[in-house]
Amino acid sequence: MLFLRRHVLPLLRAVSPLPSPIYHRACLLSTSTSASAAPFSLEDYLVAACGLAAAQARKTAQKAFDGASKDSRKAFEEISNCRLNSASNPDAVLALLSGVGLSRADIADIVVADPLLLRSSPKKVGPRLLALRDRLGLSAPQIVRFLLVGSRAVRGCDVVPKLEFFISFYGSFERLLVILKNHNCILWSDLERVIKPNIALLHQCGLSVRDIARLFSLRARVLTFRPESIKEIVLRAEELGVPCSSRMFWQAVAVVSNISKEKVAARLELLKSTLGCHESEIATAVSKMPSILTISEESLHRKIRFLINEVGLEPQYILQRPALFGYSLEKRLVPRYCVMKVLLAKGLLDSNRSFYSFAQYGEETFKLRCIDSHQDSVPGLADDYATARAGVVPYQL
Repeated sequence: MLFLRRHVLPLLRAVSPLPSPIYHRACLLSTSTSASAAPFSLEDYLVAACGLAAAQARKTAQKAFDGASKDSRKAFEEISNCRLNSASNPDAVLALLSGVGLSRADIADIVVADPLLLRSSPKKVGPRLLALRDRLGLSAPQIVRFLLVGSRAVRGCDVVPKLEFFISFYGSFERLLVILKNHNCILWSDLERVIKPNIALLHQCGLSVRDIARLFSLRARVLTFRPESIKEIVLRAEELGVPCSSRMFWQAVAVVSNISKEKVAARLELLKSTLGCHESEIATAVSKMPSILTISEESLHRKIRFLINEVGLEPQYILQRPALFGYSLEKRLVPRYCVMKVLLAKGLLDSNRSFYSFAQYGEETFKLRCIDSHQDSVPGLADDYATARAGVVPYQL
């Protein structure tokens, strides 16, 4: 026997095809299996139990190991020592998912999105999954859509009370789902110590429930800030000259929560130096449209040059109508100005018509009033407008 181990087995390994790296790593996890039993392979399990293709199973298994090692040392030890060294734990988790009405295809999608769900504790995850259906009243398709973005929270904390609160706060599960797709971090924050105090603080500052919901729809991460940080953000918003009583205050809060004091100062200085206006005029424009401060310096420069040099607008006129800064130069301002010039040249437009009114129209209204109504008088206008919007003949600044 000793001779076989020393001489024959190395020869067999040399001529045998090498298994995939994931298979090898999964086999190493099987510390409790006997020498005669086949080692557990997560990759093979994903193919057999979830119906994944071999390549997808390999990628998902790799994601499980990488995710566990990044998650924490404890998570990696769990995946190494017990929960993914046999089919027992994954089988239990899949049974729980099936038990709340999910199809095999739905379960496969969820496992691909978060393979570490297979090593979660059935005792913890089971009641949470049932609560999604029985307490929140979510349908099977809704549970699937939630788990695709929030399964990590399900395996990490009691998420149902938070979902209950947020569904009520945002008005519907569908609205909440839109937020969670980009900001599922709100599911990890403490509801009683962080989220509710932040909402109460903003309400005390004069924001309505609707404004707070709009703020968090735009910048959901603000919910997770420490209450002390929220107080500082509120003060910074007021320093911009936007009072709490203003209907734009929620936007000012959203802006300063996402941009440093240095960048705010740089944007204000840019507007002042480029437009040659007083600080009070700049402050008035910012109070009407705080999001000006989030526009890049290059974009502001280009829009200002176009509006002044090409369209011929006065700086004070522009600042009184800050919405102009929010429109796309290439997709809206330049193409519409081209149409305006053509219509003026053809005598089809009142010479007193302002460019601002042209820019304000919604896209469908603009096409109907300024292009479709002049098809006979200006053949090809629609094509020229579409070409300009596509950037084929961009305005050179």
